[in-house]
Amino acid sequence: MVMRISSQTIYNSGVSQLNTLQSQLQRAQLQLSTGRRVLTPADDPVASARALEITQSQELNTQFVTNRSNARSSLSLVDQSLQTTDDLLQDVKRLIVNAGNPGLSQQDRQSLATELEGRLDDLLGQANATDGTGGYLFSGYGLNTQPFAKNSTGAGYQGDQGARELQVASSRKVPISVSGSQVYEEVLTGNGTFLTGADPANATRGGAGIISPGSVVDMAALTGHQYTIDFAVVPATPGVPEVVTFTVNDVTAGTQVLANQPYRPGEPIVFDGMQLDIKGKPADLDQFTVEPSTNQSLFTTMRNLITALSNSPSNPVADAQRTNDLNVANQNITNALDKVLSVRASVGSGLKELDHLDSAGLDLNIAYAEQIGDLLDADPIETISRFTQLQTNLEAAQKSYKALTGLSLFNFI
Repeated sequence: MVMRISSQTIYNSGVSQLNTLQSQLQRAQLQLSTGRRVLTPADDPVASARALEITQSQELNTQFVTNRSNARSSLSLVDQSLQTTDDLLQDVKRLIVNAGNPGLSQQDRQSLATELEGRLDDLLGQANATDGTGGYLFSGYGLNTQPFAKNSTGAGYQGDQGARELQVASSRKVPISVSGSQVYEEVLTGNGTFLTGADPANATRGGAGIISPGSVVDMAALTGHQYTIDFAVVPATPGVPEVVTFTVNDVTAGTQVLANQPYRPGEPIVFDGMQLDIKGKPADLDQFTVEPSTNQSLFTTMRNLITALSNSPSNPVADAQRTNDLNVANQNITNALDKVLSVRASVGSGLKELDHLDSAGLDLNIAYAEQIGDLLDADPIETISRFTQLQTNLEAAQKSYKALTGLSLFNFI
C-alpha cells in the first residue's frame, strides 16, 4: 500500500526538526558561555538539589567570615584597653616605689596621692571603654550599661558576669567581650594565698612594726585559717634588757600555734606552711594579722593607697603604718597585673583561634566551590564537540529542507 504524504506534512515535519536542532544548539551555546552543564533544575534534578544544599552551606560559611571579622574587631578593642590598663598599673607600681622613699615630705606624698587620683580616673576610663558604637566592652551582657561608677570606696560594678558570644563557625562560638568584674573586681589580695596586715590600733600604741607579704613554703600544711601575731614587750629595768616576744594564735581554731617566741627583727616566722617576717619596733600589745586571700576590687586598692598617702605625717610610727599600707597595695597591684595578663592571654587565644578558623573557612569555601563545579559545570571539550556536531546537523537540515521544499510538479510542466 502506498501512503501519500502531503506537502503540508513535509513542511511541518521539516520546521519541527529545524526548531529542535536550533533549540539544542542554543542550549549548547548557553552551556559554553556560562560554563554550566545544568542550566535549569530540570536538566539534572538530583545534582541541582545537592548543589542548592552546598550553596546554602557556602553562604553560611561566608556569613561566618563576616562574624569572625566582627569578633576580631571587638577582641582587638578589648586587648587594646587591657594593654592600656597594664601600662597604667605599671605606672602605679612606680609611684608606690617612689612613695616608699623615707626622704619625701608630707607635701611630696600628697602630690603622689593627687597623681594616683588621676591614675584611678584613667583606670575607670579603661574599665568603661566602648566599642565605638556606644556599647561597653566590660559590662557583660548589658551592652548599654556603664560597667563602673565612681564611689567613696573606689568604684562599684554595675554590669553582670556574662560574656557576649558570636557564632564564628558551624560548631564554635567565641566570647567577644569580658566581664569587668572578672578583670577589675576578682583580684586576689596579698600573695594570692594569704594576706598579712597590721592592726590599725598599732599606731595608737606607738608601734612601728612592719610585716612582709610572706610566702607559702608548704602547700600541704596550709589550713586556710585566720591568725593573729600578738606582741608582748617587757620594758627594760636596771640591769635587765627589754624583752620582746610574740605569740601566733589560730583565731579560727582557737589555739596557739607559737607561744612566747623571742622577737628578732627580720627573722623568718614559719607556721602552718607559711613564712613571713616582721621588722621594726612593735609596741606592747601590737597585733598583726594573717588571713586567707580574698577578691578585692582594683579600685578599692587604689582608693586605700590614695588614703594612705594623703595627710600622712613623717614620724617612725606613721612611717611604719604607711610602709605596711604600701606593701599591701604593691602586692595587690601586682596581682591585678597578673589578672590583666591572664585575661589578655585569653583574648589573644581567641584572636589566634579566629585566624585558624579563617584559614579553615577559606579551605572550606574552596571545597564547596569544587563540589558545586563537579555537580553543575560543563566539560568544555565535550560541550564544544557537541556544539560543533549540532551546528553541522543544523546546517545539513537547513540545506535538505530547502531542497525538499523546492520540489514541485510545476517545475516539469
